[in-house]
Amino acid sequence: MDKTKELRRKFFFFFVATSVVLLFITVRAPKIYGSTPKPLGPPKICPFHISKETITPLNNTKHLLISAFMDQRVNGFDIRIIGLLRKDSIQPLYCLFCCVSHFSTPTPTQILQHPESFGFPFVTTDFMCHVPQNCNPTHVTLLTQQDKNSVFNPTWLPIRNKKTEGNREKKLNFTVCISNLFGDYNNVLQFAQTLEMYRLIGVDRVVIYNTSCGPDLNRLLQIYSQEGFVEMVPWPIHKHLNPSRGWLFSESGGDVHYFGQMTTLNECIYRSMDRSRYVLLNDIDEIIMPYQHNNLMSLMNMLQQQHPDTGVFLIENHIFPKIHFEPSGKFHLPQWNGVPGVNILEHIYREDPDRSRYHPHKMIIQPRMVEQTSVHEVLKNFGQRYKVPLEVCRIIHVRVPLRGGLKVEQLNVDKRLWDFSDKLIPNVDKQLKRAGLLKTEGQS
Repeated sequence: MDKTKELRRKFFFFFVATSVVLLFITVRAPKIYGSTPKPLGPPKICPFHISKETITPLNNTKHLLISAFMDQRVNGFDIRIIGLLRKDSIQPLYCLFCCVSHFSTPTPTQILQHPESFGFPFVTTDFMCHVPQNCNPTHVTLLTQQDKNSVFNPTWLPIRNKKTEGNREKKLNFTVCISNLFGDYNNVLQFAQTLEMYRLIGVDRVVIYNTSCGPDLNRLLQIYSQEGFVEMVPWPIHKHLNPSRGWLFSESGGDVHYFGQMTTLNECIYRSMDRSRYVLLNDIDEIIMPYQHNNLMSLMNMLQQQHPDTGVFLIENHIFPKIHFEPSGKFHLPQWNGVPGVNILEHIYREDPDRSRYHPHKMIIQPRMVEQTSVHEVLKNFGQRYKVPLEVCRIIHVRVPLRGGLKVEQLNVDKRLWDFSDKLIPNVDKQLKRAGLLKTEGQS
């Protein structure tokens, strides 16, 4: 009898416990399985396809887009897109913005061709855009029709130089812009000497637009890139156009002047606009050298004090013919014998320019005071321009002679580079060794 009561009691407790569990599941199930995930914020609708290339073809046109920058220095416009425009295919274009969570209404684009193309079919061009109200743009693209639905999944360019909290990097004093490294250029020794010379006189960064170069120079460039002194910008212009190796269409043909040199110089100015106080525009074998100061900052402090409203300083080019050597052989160093390229320390003879002919300059600029540039002079700028006297600063340009008829006795002796040789030589050796280009003792 007692066993029967015990079984009934256990069965009762089991029934009650099971009922409670089933009731709990029944009550909770609708809330668990019928719930939806909590929204994580506004949906991201743009952009889907962001260009990761330096050169981006524009859909339904023959034009190429390079970079987009915030630029509100020109009244009525907010964004400047640098590109290459095919002159015989001009058409209306419209700016479309990604405004974080929505597309903007397309706005008309003002097309500003640069005045110099040297007869080539493609010309450096600024596509100017106005940002509509209630739009905080992050990316931009161009359309050939005002209907924003006319293009499916367009390619977007990120907008640079936006002043936002958290992305303010330390401002540099001097950036050198070197355009259009192409072909099998392999002048390793002169390149290393030039970069180390620039470092000694105060340059913080060198920007190089690289289409191609020789294998040894490529190894050296990788070393400089890894340490951050050189910023390599890929420039595959040959994949989009037939670039000319010359500067005049009537002589060399092709689609664009000198591998797009003017486009890269302008892109470099805007790339450096908010991060560098000064920009030097010159070629890979040129050194803008102060002659009365030990560094560029001392030079520019003096020039800016004397010319406070000036943003463009023109520096005269002087040729040091590489066919004439300093006779003592003082700097014909054995460790450099196997390094390809020119040893600029051996070339101390300087040509006087022919003043009866056009003589080119290169430039030191304040980037925020320049709107458009060509190779030897700016095309649009704010403020004044000043030609720096050659006794204050000149370009050291070691290359083939420009005035080949001059004998060595008719040239000027200029040993300015020797003033830096004690520091220059070990610095060059260090970089060549890191790149595996300097023979060590015991190597034949």
